[in-house]
Amino acid sequence: MGEVLGNLKPELLWKHFEEICGIPHPSRKEAKLAEYIVSVAKRNNLEYARDEFGNVVIRKSATSGKENLTPVVMQGHLDMVPEKNSDVNHDFEKDSIKCYVDGDWVRAKGTTLGSDNGIGVAAALAVLESKELEHGPIEALFTLDEETGLFGAQALKPGFVNGKILLNLDSEEDGALYIGCAGGQNTYVKFKFNQKDVPAKTKAIEIKVTGLKGGHSGLDINTGRGNAIKIISRLLHELNFTFGIRLVSINGGSKHNAIPRESFAVIRVPNKFADDVFAYIERYGKIVSSELASVEQTLSVTASEVKSKSKVMDKSTAQNLIDSLYSVQNGVIKMSADIEGLVETSSNLAVVTSKSKSVEVILSQRSSVETEKFDISNSISSLFRLAKAEVNQGDGYPGWKPDIKSPVLGTLKNVYQKMYNSEPEVKAIHAGLECGIIKERYPDMDMISFGPTIMGAHSPDERVQISTVEKFWNLLSSVLKNVPSN
Repeated sequence: MGEVLGNLKPELLWKHFEEICGIPHPSRKEAKLAEYIVSVAKRNNLEYARDEFGNVVIRKSATSGKENLTPVVMQGHLDMVPEKNSDVNHDFEKDSIKCYVDGDWVRAKGTTLGSDNGIGVAAALAVLESKELEHGPIEALFTLDEETGLFGAQALKPGFVNGKILLNLDSEEDGALYIGCAGGQNTYVKFKFNQKDVPAKTKAIEIKVTGLKGGHSGLDINTGRGNAIKIISRLLHELNFTFGIRLVSINGGSKHNAIPRESFAVIRVPNKFADDVFAYIERYGKIVSSELASVEQTLSVTASEVKSKSKVMDKSTAQNLIDSLYSVQNGVIKMSADIEGLVETSSNLAVVTSKSKSVEVILSQRSSVETEKFDISNSISSLFRLAKAEVNQGDGYPGWKPDIKSPVLGTLKNVYQKMYNSEPEVKAIHAGLECGIIKERYPDMDMISFGPTIMGAHSPDERVQISTVEKFWNLLSSVLKNVPSN
């Protein structure tokens, strides 16, 4: 058993999860974890296959007496979002995740944990390795590169799996059964600028926005959390209007599907205004901290003089950049009128990166209504084109339309009711699950998604609730022996 999680139940699931934590597996670097998945198949004498993209499927025959059950596909993704606190030294391509137990939670030390989707992957591996569970014919599908755009699922071809029911193990709320998800699309923006010499009699000042919670840009978009890029853009807009600053660089965020927790900018200001600028930034920090006090208790806006020989951006481009970042829609755009509490459409100002002669911006749009997804993406693109930026829209991925009459939904509801004497919540999720794409590839497949409680996904505050993992495992085990017959 693992040294850290060895005493947790169910033992086999946690054993695999700790093994997963020990294998670096950020998006597009999952090869070693895929090798581990294959090694589990080999040592258990199970049939396996890999497609051209690297996705893995493992097949396990039915246990005695269960041969007539409808074949099931358990599905999860191998990659994790590599986010860390700025003061943590961690190489996601080389270092193990340092997990630890904190009461009823498993966390990581200063980094994302990878319980999204490591717990689901570990559960599928535990089913494959278990000698005790009863089940019909099983396939376990492990996809790659989900977090950067669901690319593993998009690479799937008909015939790679043969099951008729899909159990997606990538949800993050105990007691919830998900039957639909949002589609998504990214918008890519580039501002090209001319470099100008450093103005005489100016000081370079670095502004830092830190201490925000961040989080998943779909699941957490309605929590009112601060967006570090929006916060610094607002400040730059005010400073530019008041003092006529010159912009050297702006950076913030690192992942399209994470709410940015930190942002940084270097500006130059006339020497005569330096003290006033520092005072203005201090006041601004107090203002935004007060505005977000109930949500962001550790928000910090600081400024310090720095030595910089970098040239500044030309005034026109800098103003267009600042104004458009300040103006662009961000957060919840529309709530669903059909499902209470469900965000229907949103956008996340995710990443800003300064390069030698350009600034690149990534925004992520989500909606459970395809036409609305395209509408908000087009609206945002129009704004940046007005600001004279180059704009490209990604291909995106489809949503998953809810089917309230789904047979597997009926099975899970019945099993859950018998096990826990209560009704599960039936929901749709404002995030991209691979179900939408898999449904395109396998239109006759019946699908559902469920999992344990995971909080703070895509941020260093990520944690998975131990008690709900055992509940998740028991539900999965029971469903596998109770799916309808062929």
